[in-house]
Amino acid sequence: MANWIDACSADDIDEEDVIRFDHEGRTFAIYRSPDDEYFCTDGLCTHENVHLADGLVMDHTIECPKHNGQFDYRTGEAARAPVCVNLGVYPVKVEGDRVLIEI
Repeated sequence: MANWIDACSADDIDEEDVIRFDHEGRTFAIYRSPDDEYFCTDGLCTHENVHLADGLVMDHTIECPKHNGQFDYRTGEAARAPVCVNLGVYPVKVEGDRVLIEI
């Protein structure tokens, strides 16, 4: 059974940006792509546990603010060293003006 969580308003995230969402002791990062799609990953870098919401979004990547490692936020794939462990990704849907994630 799906567990959809209301995370934010669609307007809370600028195009090609990221916000932090905390839920039940976990941190997530929610992204809005240049194509106006929404994505969700684990919110902490797998290299140093830094909040990815403080990082830089470019195209379809998030760059960790600490050591500049990059992930493809659509797939969670570690894309540039020093990161080598992928992020968890979570389904996202938009209903009305609300962004929901499935965890």
